[in-house]
Amino acid sequence: MKILGTLLLGAVLATAPAPAAAQAHGTGPQGAAAHGAAGPADTGRAGLDADSLSSALGAQQVQHGTATPVEGGHGAVADHRTCVHHDPSDIITPHITDSNCIEIPTLSRPFARAVPVWPFEHRLMLGSLDITPTKHVVMMLLAALLVMAVLITAAQAHKRHHHAVGRPRGFASGIEAMVLFIRNEVAVPNLGHHGSGYAPFILTLFWFILFANLLGLIPYGSTATGNISVTAMLAVITAIVIETAGMRAQGIGYLNTIFYWNKDLALPMRVAMFVIMSPVEMAGKLAKPFALAIRLFANMTAGHIVVLALIGLIFAFKSIVSGAPLVMAVAIMMLELFVAFLQAYIFALLASVFIGQIREAHH
Repeated sequence: MKILGTLLLGAVLATAPAPAAAQAHGTGPQGAAAHGAAGPADTGRAGLDADSLSSALGAQQVQHGTATPVEGGHGAVADHRTCVHHDPSDIITPHITDSNCIEIPTLSRPFARAVPVWPFEHRLMLGSLDITPTKHVVMMLLAALLVMAVLITAAQAHKRHHHAVGRPRGFASGIEAMVLFIRNEVAVPNLGHHGSGYAPFILTLFWFILFANLLGLIPYGSTATGNISVTAMLAVITAIVIETAGMRAQGIGYLNTIFYWNKDLALPMRVAMFVIMSPVEMAGKLAKPFALAIRLFANMTAGHIVVLALIGLIFAFKSIVSGAPLVMAVAIMMLELFVAFLQAYIFALLASVFIGQIREAHH
């Protein structure tokens, strides 16, 4: 069932974007030694030493969500519960960068307040692995919950309308049209004979990625699919399903998708092609999830960066000419709305094509 699949997918992905270097953010004797206060300055200009410069750079990175917030005057590293506001003029970077904090709306300027995602004192650890939730984890879980809410609501409305008038109406009719299009026009034709059992997985990918993309286009939201860790995990899950489908469909013949052994060739040539083509076959297997991850990540990040560049032109011109970048930025945002649907469609399409290909014996 695609609803349960969405919930499981969201739960698995929830640990994906935890910062790899989170353990380095704790305070302790070593951190104090590494970031201790500098000695007295010998001259007036000597006060701008390396420690002060690194602290200033660290604060700037924190402002743009690229580093853990710092506190104190000498670069002492704060815990994950310390939050700072982003630069009010930067309305794009928070949508594509991960952070230990998430912004919520307020009535006072700058109309946003940063709160920690994990407000507890100790980080959430799995052995030596830091799995403390971050902003993108929240967005993925929110996307999964929204998918469940939309589809379950549409299914219940569809049932009521079917009993009342014999057909769905309004919202349920629109959702049904999208579901049937992805299933009947994208998934089933590419999955091959008796491949309809994988259609719920394809539908889960489409709806989850779609809502994750759309959450990055709303105020106070963030594009989880603009995080390479998220797209990589989606690609890994898809790769596992692809290879499992091949094993189930081909049995022992699945080995032919890894080791090239052409029985139509003479034995010496067969061995030579085995040595040459087997690494190529394995590289092809690795290239598929790599392409899925990079394509989704790059497309969802690029649009936001273009918008950021255009908005930057408004502050650069500071004249009536600034209206042109504003119009262009609005146009790019409209294009981003289309891209959100397009990238979810492409990911689902390629996943179904890859599953259908491996289910057919090629060698």
